[in-house]
Amino acid sequence: MPPSDSAHAHLEGEGVTLEAVFAREGEGVRVDYRIRNTGTVPLVVFDRGDRHAVLTRRQASGAVGVPLLREHGGTRATLSHVARALPTPAPTVPPTPLARRIAPGAHVDANFGFSDWLASTPALVQWCVGIGIADDARLFSSDDSGEVQVWQVDFGYADDQQVLCTPWFDMTRGTFEKSVRVERWNRGVRDA
Repeated sequence: MPPSDSAHAHLEGEGVTLEAVFAREGEGVRVDYRIRNTGTVPLVVFDRGDRHAVLTRRQASGAVGVPLLREHGGTRATLSHVARALPTPAPTVPPTPLARRIAPGAHVDANFGFSDWLASTPALVQWCVGIGIADDARLFSSDDSGEVQVWQVDFGYADDQQVLCTPWFDMTRGTFEKSVRVERWNRGVRDA
C-alpha cells in the first residue's frame, strides 16, 4: 500500500521537527523519517542502537538500531529509539546508547522496517524517538566506520531527553490518527 497524505506525520518539539512516513510492508511497517534541528544548539538523536549490539554484530556501526518493542494488549505496539538507562544489575558489557549529531539548521534522513511482533500484527503502531542536546562532556568514543558517524553517550540521557511520538498508525487503513505526543524526560520524571 503506497503511503498517503494520511500516512505522513509532522511533529514539532523543542528545537526540532520530525517528519515520518509509515507504510505497511507485509506483516510489518516501514518508517521513513527526517529529523531537522530548528534550534541554535547541536542535538543528538538516539536512533543508532547501542554499543553492545555493535560489538555482538547484531547491528552494523552507524546503522539505525532495532527499535524497542512494547505491545499494549495485543492490539497496539510502540516502537522506540530512545536512550535507555543502565540496567540493574549492570551487565559486564553495558548497552551504551549510540547517537548521531545534528548541527543547528541541518537535517538527517533515515528509515527502518520492523516485523518482529511478539504476537500477531498489531492493529495500531506508533514510533517514538529520543533527542537530546549534544553535550561534548557526555559524548565519547566517536566511530565513523559505518553508515554515519556515531558517539557513545552517557546513560544519563535516559532521564534527560525529549521524546517525540507519532500518532497511532492504523495498519489496515494505512493512515494516522490525529493525536501527537511530545514528552520531555527530566531526571526520571516525565512531563507530557
